[in-house]
Amino acid sequence: MTTITLKINERTKAGKAILSLLNFFTSKEVGVEILKNEKNNKKIIDENTYNPEFVKMVLDASKSKNRTTVTSKNLWQSI
Repeated sequence: MTTITLKINERTKAGKAILSLLNFFTSKEVGVEILKNEKNNKKIIDENTYNPEFVKMVLDASKSKNRTTVTSKNLWQSI
């Protein structure tokens, strides 16, 4: 058995052709198997990813009147 790793740009004609060929072979079960599809395995960030204490701190800070607004013009003066 041979394992080949490909990086395919699915926006190009060649990339689309390779993907359709691979999809054809995997659907017919003729000895070709896709082990990992990184496009479908991207990590999805949900609300449980963040620490609840950190979220509360950020939300409280955004509601606070005691804050400093920094712009690109006064960035270095604020440090």
